[in-house]
Amino acid sequence: MNAAARYAICIGIGLLAGGGAAVHAVRAGFADGTLASGPWETGRDFGSARASALVRARVALAGLLALPRGEAIYFTARTDSAGAPLESRCRYAIRGGRFDARWWSITLYDRAGYLVPNPWHRYSIGSALIARDADSWEIVVDPAEQPGLWIPSTNAPEFDLTLRLYHPGAALRDAPQNAAMPEIARLACAP
Repeated sequence: MNAAARYAICIGIGLLAGGGAAVHAVRAGFADGTLASGPWETGRDFGSARASALVRARVALAGLLALPRGEAIYFTARTDSAGAPLESRCRYAIRGGRFDARWWSITLYDRAGYLVPNPWHRYSIGSALIARDADSWEIVVDPAEQPGLWIPSTNAPEFDLTLRLYHPGAALRDAPQNAAMPEIARLACAP
């Protein structure tokens, strides 16, 4: 084998290995640089000018149409407040209070990041459904229809909850890990 062929093979192997490492790094998730408040996590630099190319690639892959940090902050919960994974066979109460933000919503997604189809076409609860002067609120997550503020978890063996805070205040933007986040209490589980 001549030198040119060996160089071509080495370059090809290098490109495949480098490309594979890059794909793995982007798909690895946000375990590095995350800030947590209870079960809720957000990225340290999501939507900010400080975000690295890797963080931007991860957000582009997992956070379609993510807004800049001054416009919105996104928190994700994959577990309840006791640390158990969120499962559709269980009923949860999400309990919280006021946020330092103009508007907020909580949305249920499957683990791949997609809305979960359900017969009610209901995927999210927003602050517009809660009385403006309410100091506290409760949202139920359950596979069966519930009265009041309810998000169905039907058809999602495991799921994530995303809390979006729009037009957050300066304290929330600067230190999201210090925010008073909603509790996610597991109430009961079907066998």
